[in-house]
Formats: sequence, C-alpha cells, structure tokens
Amino acid sequence: MRKLEFEKNVGVGHGPWRLCRLLFLLIFSTLLVIAGWFYIYAVTPVAPDSAGERVVLIPPGMNLPGIQRVLAAEGLGGDDFRFRLLARLTRLERRLRAGEYRLAGSFSPLRILRELASGRIVHRPVTIPEGANLKEVASILANGGLLAREEFLRLAGDAEFIRNEMRINAGSLEGYLFPDTYYLSRGQKGEEIIAMMVGRLRSVLAELGVGDVGRVTQGLTLHELLTMASIVEKETASPAERPLIARVFLNRLQKRMRLQTDPTVIYGLSMFDGNLTRRDLRTATPYNTYVINGLPPGPIGNPGRASIEAVLSPAVGPYLYFVSKNDGTHHFSSTLAEHNRAVQQYQLRFRR
Repeated sequence: MRKLEFEKNVGVGHGPWRLCRLLFLLIFSTLLVIAGWFYIYAVTPVAPDSAGERVVLIPPGMNLPGIQRVLAAEGLGGDDFRFRLLARLTRLERRLRAGEYRLAGSFSPLRILRELASGRIVHRPVTIPEGANLKEVASILANGGLLAREEFLRLAGDAEFIRNEMRINAGSLEGYLFPDTYYLSRGQKGEEIIAMMVGRLRSVLAELGVGDVGRVTQGLTLHELLTMASIVEKETASPAERPLIARVFLNRLQKRMRLQTDPTVIYGLSMFDGNLTRRDLRTATPYNTYVINGLPPGPIGNPGRASIEAVLSPAVGPYLYFVSKNDGTHHFSSTLAEHNRAVQQYQLRFRR
C-alpha cells in the first residue's frame, strides 16, 4: 500500500515536466533549423550561374533597402528580408559605404555585405591636362560619370567652401587644381575630389619651397605666381621656352608694360569661336591684358609643375617680346624694332 502510494506521488508532476522537455526540444530544434536555414542563406552564392564580376554603383546616402534594390537589379539577390537581418546581426548595416564595387553572382550575401563595408571601391584613372581651366575640368569629370558638371563648378566658385574648407584666399579655385592623373570613384563626393587636387598642388609647391604667405617669388604672391604660371602654360607647349616666356612677362611687369597676351583675352571672352579678332583685343574685360595694367585678377587655367618652376626660376635676359615662328617655338626680342623685324619674318611672310 505504501509502495503504491509512493509510486503515485512520484508520478505527480512527471507529465508536465515531460511536456516541458518536449516543448523545449521542439523550440530548440526549430531554432536550430532556422539558424541552419539562415546560415545556408548567408554563405550560399546569390547567383551561382551568373557570369563573372560586374561593377555595381552604390550611390551616396542610400539606405539598406535601397542598396538591396540596386543589387537585385544587377541580379545579385532579391528582396529577401534575410539580407537586411544579416546586415543588422553582423553590425555591417551602418558601415556600408557608397561607391563602385566589383561583385559577382558567386558571392554570398555575407561576402557582399563585407565588400560593401570594406571600402574597396573601384578607382578609375582620370587625367587633368596641364592648362585645363575649371570648365574643362568639369567636363572631364562629368564625361567620366564621376561628378556632375554643375556641382563641380558650384563648389569651385563657392567662396565659403574655398575659404573655410580649402583654406584658399581666392574667389575661385581656378589655378589651384593641380593637373595630374587621379584615381577616382563614381559616387565620390565633389569636396573629396577637389580636396585631392588642391592637396596635390600644395605638395608640389612644398617640394618647390613655396609657401602660401606673403611674397613667394619675384615679388609675387602665391596667387600671382599661379596666375603668371597659367599664362606661361597657355603661351607655349615647349618646355624649354617656358623660362623665357616667364622672363618676358616678369620684365614687362617690372617696366610697367602691359602683358598683351592673347590667352588672357580669350579667357575673358564669354564666347570664343577660335578666331581672335581686333575687336576682341579692344574689348574691355578684367582679363584683357591689352587693356588692363599688370596681371589679370586670377589664373586662366591650372598650370603644371614645369610652368610654376619657370616662374620661380625664369631665364636670364632683357627680353620683352616674342613671336611665334609657326613651328611650335618663338623668337624672343629685347627691343620693339627687333620684334617688328621678327613679326615681318615669321608672321607676315607666312600669311602671304
């Protein structure tokens, strides 16, 4: 009797405990299945049958659902909530960066997220030629799909950005964007691109021993140095002639003679069809050095290192004039009489 009573007492509550165990096992098994299902999704290629890598652009400011739509349009996964959940669980959601990335269908969702958070964006070489002005630089960047033309020109003329961010005391960035080959990415901010070009100029100037305060060379400020160098850049494509061209203009400044250089006139014209006329030479603009005294108010393009060096170390001589010899070089003269003879020899006879 006592044994039976004991067995009954032992059995009390055993049924609910077994039920709890079964429920726990069921929940654990379900979670295990869900975890396995989620893990398989995370490490399985999104499109194993698709061919090769492709370059995918993630625009600046795009949120996670937007990024997922971009990937889906490229055949790199669909509208799967697990992608967003994976990004949050791995804490990669807030580390995703804009730019172009090389992705492939063989990549898993986890690898794609890690790539987008890595910052290993595709960089494209972009060459800014020596002497290119702001409008030409804007067109180069726009044609490469790197930065809208209007956005670049807005920043290049934004006085607050130029003064506070670039730390330049000028009305525009003309002359301050060093011509070079840069490696840029689509989606990169315009401020970053401009800062890169300005930074490159500062590096070159530092190598040449040029500061940015006071008179830096030949009685010129940094702004005047870049202005003079931009004129030298436009006047000749011959490296050997740049120091001579610089000497002519420096001599004319010292003698208070007008520079009378065609490239500055062209820069100041609102429209130029390639034919510089007598009327153009008489048209008063801040850049018409046939009309104004001294240097124009700023650079007429972005000079390269050789032109800057030419102004820093000009040739020695009393030269005040030069005329094209129609072979890519110039004849340099010290007197007006000699110059007129050179014009007769190289220009008037050539035209006949």
